[in-house]
Parts: sequence; structure tokens; C-alpha cells
Amino acid sequence: MKILVSDKVSEKPLEILKAEPSFEVVYLPGQKEAVAEQIRDSEALVIRSATKVTSAFLAHAERLRVIGRAGVGVDNVDLEAATAKGVVVMNTPGGNAVSVAEQTMAFLLALARRVPQADHSMKGGKWEKSKFLGIELRGKRLGLIGLGMIGMEVARLAQQFQMEVIAYDPYVSSLVAGQQDVKLVSLEKALETSDFLSLHCSATPETKHLLNAHTLAKAKAGIRIVNCARGELIAESDLLEALESGHVAGAALDVFEKEPPGDSPLVRHPNVITTPHIAGSTEEAQEIVGIRIAEQVRDYLLQGVARNAVNLPSVSPEDHKKLHPYIQLGEKLGSFLAQLAAGGPIEVRISYDGGLAELNTHLVKNAVLKGVLNRALAEETQANLVNAGALAQARGLEVAELHSSRRATYSNSLGVALRTEGGSVSVLGMVGVRDTLRILGINDIDIDAPLRGVILFVRNQDVPGVIGRVGTVLGSHNVNIANFTLGRNPQVGEAIGLVSVDQHVPSEVLKAIQAIPAIRLARLIQVD
Repeated sequence: MKILVSDKVSEKPLEILKAEPSFEVVYLPGQKEAVAEQIRDSEALVIRSATKVTSAFLAHAERLRVIGRAGVGVDNVDLEAATAKGVVVMNTPGGNAVSVAEQTMAFLLALARRVPQADHSMKGGKWEKSKFLGIELRGKRLGLIGLGMIGMEVARLAQQFQMEVIAYDPYVSSLVAGQQDVKLVSLEKALETSDFLSLHCSATPETKHLLNAHTLAKAKAGIRIVNCARGELIAESDLLEALESGHVAGAALDVFEKEPPGDSPLVRHPNVITTPHIAGSTEEAQEIVGIRIAEQVRDYLLQGVARNAVNLPSVSPEDHKKLHPYIQLGEKLGSFLAQLAAGGPIEVRISYDGGLAELNTHLVKNAVLKGVLNRALAEETQANLVNAGALAQARGLEVAELHSSRRATYSNSLGVALRTEGGSVSVLGMVGVRDTLRILGINDIDIDAPLRGVILFVRNQDVPGVIGRVGTVLGSHNVNIANFTLGRNPQVGEAIGLVSVDQHVPSEVLKAIQAIPAIRLARLIQVD
């Protein structure tokens, strides 16, 4: 498997990847033309921020399975295009948390004591002692916008300076915040009462220009603002106006709406401290995120374990081990129904029972959809565990899920129902001993049969002689029967049979079975 590393990383991540004998590691930092050529047959791409993974770039990636971003942000990756192509995108959240938090503290101290301005004055040959009267961090209130890994680390460090820390984060519970001695408040409260405000949230449509003329007007007079997160969080022209009026006493910015910011009046403002997006750029942080992404990419390629995926729910190695047989079961059940049903799919209903219902079943759902869809999709647009949900949505396929830990007769069973233009069919399956896959029922008729290989499905009138005639037809054409399982529905006088055979059944043999008078439906199904 070829792994293309297109941005500069330290030697340790490369060593981790090269240690796997099945990997071919191609290291081409900064070589755009060579990268564009090598991506064609690469199964993995490792990047930092320099490589721009656009839809046009991905169009040439014929075998790509995973993109690993050594860092937090994935702004340089077209996530929609990657998902549509079935490529997992991973990042390394928290790898640079300490580095960013320490830069934030450096900014807070520099703002409080006006260190850069005093240094500049000294270098100009001046001794302006009275001009640079500072303030202490002790006793001041620090408002955090975002209380993730970085925000938590900032809170811990700030508390060592005896600062009171409050935070606005609608996705964090008060219990988690309280464990760090941080009080959760509204955005308005954070703005109105904070002496210092530090941003640590991601850039989304909801957070773009979170600090603007309207919100800054609500801020406490004399507030000092730090941004080591994303430049898009601040409307820079509005911040400049607030600085000019004195309502905002100072700002420290590591990120900007446009990078580099060029000849920006905000950068030149005497009460603004700036750095060129280096908060996470320490030797330790770069080493950590490089090692983590190398390990994540390796584990995904070898084991299918997706950690820190941004376009797919992340699953721990322990949970992935539990889910793996159900992912296989889901795909085979979906494929089974797609071949059994008539007409285009309209709705898929999936039920998870027993212990399976308590796991993260997103991958199982996508496996079912993969099985259903791939019988109808062209080879170049095949579904996988990443893009199956998006492909189903694009085709208007309705998907419903039911989780119940106590409903099923069989523990840890998986049920799938498919509604098509021709009607509805359903199947119930389970993972048996040594991870064998079994069918437990079809259309509410109990049956116990292996789910593998070539299966002849037969629905017939429940009358004598049908089994014998089917067996005779197969035997006369040298088709060996590996397993023959029956189920009955006495209420309607019907029976079903699942006949596992050792080889493909020729069309003329299938037609001969379909011609048996009692047979109502005979269909050949391939589930491997």
C-alpha cells in the first residue's frame, strides 16, 4: 500500500509508517507536481496545512482511502468531496493543546504588561518607564469561548495565576466544566463580565464573525481579546474600530481572516500583538501530531480503525473489534435483500438488538446501506463505509433505525427491512460462534441458515414434494448442495428454503426450478 506524505514532517512519523512491511512510503514535501502524479495510486495521504486537497485534486486519487491531517484544522481539505469519494479524513485534536495554551498565556501576560510595546520602545533608545504601567492577571476574570482540550488547558494555567475562569460552550456539560472549576455562562455574560476574552472554538457558519460590532459593543469596557483559534471568528474591521475607540483595550492575534494579512491596519495598531499563526508550532507539538497521525493512518489501513475521523464517527480499537463482525453482517444482509427484492429501493429500516444496540452503530448502518446500494451503483461510484450515508441521501433513500437492548428474541441480532417499488422484504441476522454469520428469519418466517457464498432462495406452496424436486434439479445438473434450510408460515400455507450451493447455478437450472408448479419465487443470491 502506497502512503504519500506531501508536507514536511519529522523523521519519527516516517519511521512508524516505514516499519510496516506492506507500506510503501513516498515523501514529497512541497513538490506539487510530483504529488499530483503520485496521488493517483496512493491509498493514504498524510498532510499538514500546505497541501490543498480540493475536489480537482481528489479526482486524480483513484485508490485513496484515507487522508491524515497532522494538526487540528482541516480547512485545506474539501470534506464534502472526500466524503463523496469515500475517503476518511482524520486529524489530531489535542496534540498541540499545551503549545496553544502556553501561547495564549504568553499573550495574556504580554497584553497585561505591554511587553512588546516596551521592548520596541527600548530598542528605539527610549526609557519610557511611566508609559507602560501594566495590570496583574491575579484576580481578573478570563472568559473562554470554547472549552475543549485547549480551553481546558488554558483554564488550568490561568488558574495558577489566580484568575477566575468562566466559559461559554454549548456543547460542554456543567459537570465537566465544574471538574475544572470553570463556570459555564452565556455568551453575553462572558462578554459583559470578562476582563480578558480568549477564543478556542472551531470555525463554523455559526461562529463566523462571532466577535463583531454588535457583540463587541456588549463587551466590558477595557476588555483584552486573545485569538489563537481561527481568524474567521473575528470581524477584523469591527475589532479595529473597537480598538480605535478604546472600548477594547488590546488584542493579541495569532490568526487572521486572510493569511498572511498583508498590510493590515489591525496588525499595525499599537495595542495589538501579532504572531504568524505559530501557536501550535512547537517542536514538541509537531512531533506529537506527526506521530499520532502516522499511527492513526497505519491502524486504519491495517485494521479499519478510524480514530479522530472528521467525516465518520470515530471508534476505539476495542469497540471496532466488537463491531467488526456486525459490519460484515450488515453489508451481507443489505446485499441479500437488494438481490431478493424487486424494484428500486425506497426505504431501509434497521433494528439493533441486545448488546449491539448499546454500541455506536453508525458503521453498521453504513455497511447495510453499502450492501443495498452497491447492487445498483456503477463501479466508479461504489458505496463504502464513509460515503454510503451520503449516497443514500443523494438518491432519496429513507433510512430509519431502532435500538432496543431487550426487544429481540435473539441477543445481539440485526434486522433489516427494505421497501422497494415492488414491495417490502425483511431479514434478521446474527453473529454466531466464532463470528459465523447466520440468517434467523426472512419476512417474519423463522429460519436458521449460514449467510455466505451462493444461496438459492425459494418461496413455495407448503405442499409435499417441493424439496425433493428442487434437489433433483440441482443434482441432475451437477450442482452440489452444501446446506438446505427450511422455514414455514402455516397461516398462509407458504414455505421458504435457503439452499447453499458450492458453485454458481446456471440460468437454465434456475429456470427449471422456477418452472416447478409449487414454486412462487426462486432467486439466486451471492453474498460473498
